[in-house]
Amino acid sequence: MEAMSVKLFAMTCGRITGRLKDMIEGEDGTVLLPIPSYLIEHPKGTVLFDTGMHPQLQHDAPGRLGERVARIFGFETFQPGDEVSARLEAIDHDPGKVHYIVNSHLHFDHCGGNQLIPNATLVVQRREWAAAQDAELAAKVGFYRQDIDHGHPVIQADGEHDLFGDGRVVCIPTHGHTPGHQSLRVRLDSGEVVLAGDACYFCRSLRGRRLPRFVYDREAMLASLDRLAALEQGGARIFFGHDAEFWKSVPQAPEAIF
Repeated sequence: MEAMSVKLFAMTCGRITGRLKDMIEGEDGTVLLPIPSYLIEHPKGTVLFDTGMHPQLQHDAPGRLGERVARIFGFETFQPGDEVSARLEAIDHDPGKVHYIVNSHLHFDHCGGNQLIPNATLVVQRREWAAAQDAELAAKVGFYRQDIDHGHPVIQADGEHDLFGDGRVVCIPTHGHTPGHQSLRVRLDSGEVVLAGDACYFCRSLRGRRLPRFVYDREAMLASLDRLAALEQGGARIFFGHDAEFWKSVPQAPEAIF
């Protein structure tokens, strides 16, 4: 019997402005960063890869993130209706019926919407979850308790994790940006897609092996870029974390990615 298809949908959950020098070595100026979330429809369940930001940031970023972070980033382009729950509802998906959240990592722009997906099981790397439970380390790498712990059941993956056991949706460790960053490999009928998350902000990050300004482990992140490059050489399409030019070419939900 032929396996049922897996469908992948991209959603823009707002945008924020940031300092380009923080995102990639050797550059300067201001950059507008798309905040992606991805919906995967698998015959055995629905998956969200990252959930964007919490809607409190639309009106009170300092109250949620503190004055310093709220000064570094601009949130004016994150508007009501951009949050992940609204994006799902706009394509006739009930946020309460999502089965899994796969967080690439636990920064505010990747897990801030977890609270809006109340009934999902959370899938994170074991070392990322452990870092979030260590108050000193969590503060060092920029984790916020209010974004992370909402009582979801948690699967702590230890390395590669095949979500449905059929090779179609697989978490792959891409540590370095944070202690336990992971990317997601999705096998579509048209071939493999790798959702890189912040293991690779921009296309030019991969091409030139250029890292962000703030990195938890530089050597691990360079090794993760090597892994992404090898996957690309093997035929996978890499979807970069916050690349505005690349994002223009990505079909947006309700159109599926093929």
